[in-house]
Amino acid sequence: MSEPQAVYATDEYGRPFIIVREQARKTRSHGIEAIKSHILAARTVANIIRTSLGPRGLDKILITPDGEIIVTNDGATILSQMEVEHQIAKLLVQLSKSQDDEIGDGTTGVVVLAGALLEQSEALLDRGIHPIRIADGFDRACKVAVEELDRISDRVTFSKTDTSNLFKTAMTSLGSKIVSKEHQQFAQIAVDAVLQVADLERRDVSFDLIKVDGKVGGSLADTTLIKGVLLDKDMSHPQMPHSVSDARLAILTCPFEPPRPKTKHKLEISSVDEYKKLQVYEKEKFIDMIKRVKDTGANLVICQWGFDDEANHLLMQNDLPAVRWVGGPEIELIAIATQGRIVPRFEDLTAAKLGKAGVVREQAVTIFVRGSNKMIVDEAKRALHDAICAVRNLVVDNRVVYGGGAADISCSIAVAKAADEIATIEQYAMRAFASALDAIPLALAENSGLSPIETLADVKSRQINEGDSHIGIDCSGKGNNDMKEQFVYDPLISKRQQYLLATQLVRAVLKIDDVIVAGQAED
Repeated sequence: MSEPQAVYATDEYGRPFIIVREQARKTRSHGIEAIKSHILAARTVANIIRTSLGPRGLDKILITPDGEIIVTNDGATILSQMEVEHQIAKLLVQLSKSQDDEIGDGTTGVVVLAGALLEQSEALLDRGIHPIRIADGFDRACKVAVEELDRISDRVTFSKTDTSNLFKTAMTSLGSKIVSKEHQQFAQIAVDAVLQVADLERRDVSFDLIKVDGKVGGSLADTTLIKGVLLDKDMSHPQMPHSVSDARLAILTCPFEPPRPKTKHKLEISSVDEYKKLQVYEKEKFIDMIKRVKDTGANLVICQWGFDDEANHLLMQNDLPAVRWVGGPEIELIAIATQGRIVPRFEDLTAAKLGKAGVVREQAVTIFVRGSNKMIVDEAKRALHDAICAVRNLVVDNRVVYGGGAADISCSIAVAKAADEIATIEQYAMRAFASALDAIPLALAENSGLSPIETLADVKSRQINEGDSHIGIDCSGKGNNDMKEQFVYDPLISKRQQYLLATQLVRAVLKIDDVIVAGQAED
């Protein structure tokens, strides 16, 4: 017999009321069972992108709901395109996004590390160690690892004229990307683009001023850096000149049209004469607007809004080329690049507010990526974004650690040594953290076709015996394990952020011991 859907009851004063049974099933998991289900979900996501780590990492094909194909090995892109349902898996997606937003590179590594830490946590939970003690041990271990990163980091020098170290950092970032065929060209473009907008005295890079655009056609080798701003627009009239030299730009956010009342209005025209008067009025207004622009000395109009055929015709008659429907962000970039002012009303336009440019053509772009198909162009743009971010990070903080897992192995050794000096139960969590750090060099070796355990054991013993923190996994098969000689650079702030973000996420997951999911309504 099924349970009743409602129960009759009375309160202490004898007043009747009805208790209605909730019409939905709830699922609940709690305690160690809940934590283990979270760890399983996180490990599943981490294992998906583990094979994409490093210069020999493999690509993934992602097919969007509308049938678009994306081929990439960029961790942030893979995770953002995956439609994950599990709540903890979503946290890993957000972790990757945080690394991408903050640093721009190292998005795969941070997820692999978080997955490895959670995997190690499971073994500690099975031994009866409380989740909070594990999280505390991980925090202590992370602090030791970050201190070790600071100790083994090297400062690299660079200037506007000597960019070799920035170039090597960009090369490291691009090593795992689809553009590795045009490795050096893309690295040089990334360095030149960052230095073009960098303030080296303040150690600041205005990232918004770097625009990456692409077009299908040609090959990756045709990708170029042009010191200008993209205006992927045509002149408003086909007979206007396609190129303007010594340009004086009037940058307008007001439309080329007669003024209208701001309230709702209705215009009634009852005769031909009234229509002709309106036509004459509009034409006078257009001519007045054009005269105001011409009087300032402007020879090119950039307008945020559109204008009708009559205004377009009058602009061409008066030899005033114009570009319409230019978006807000593009207008701002043009104003910054030409040192002009954005003008909201024709009455405010003066010669002092005009922007100045050497040449304005119908195509002028910061980084113009070419490729044989859209998939290649999109992946090349993502690769350039990572390389530009790596160079920017080095401008902000010029300390580097060495790649190929060298820094991770060195930190693993330091954390394992510190664990032996601790008397409390956190030492087990610290040893687990050291083992998790080995996950990155293990993945690098595996993805490079090497025997992962043998390679890691060899490199780790050499680091300890020789006291050299530059020794890492030789992913490229150059016969040399010294990452400093191979110029495999990782910005210090990128690696440090990976450790901090991964540890924070693992602590958050370990603290969740109860999950209540409101289910679907019963039939």
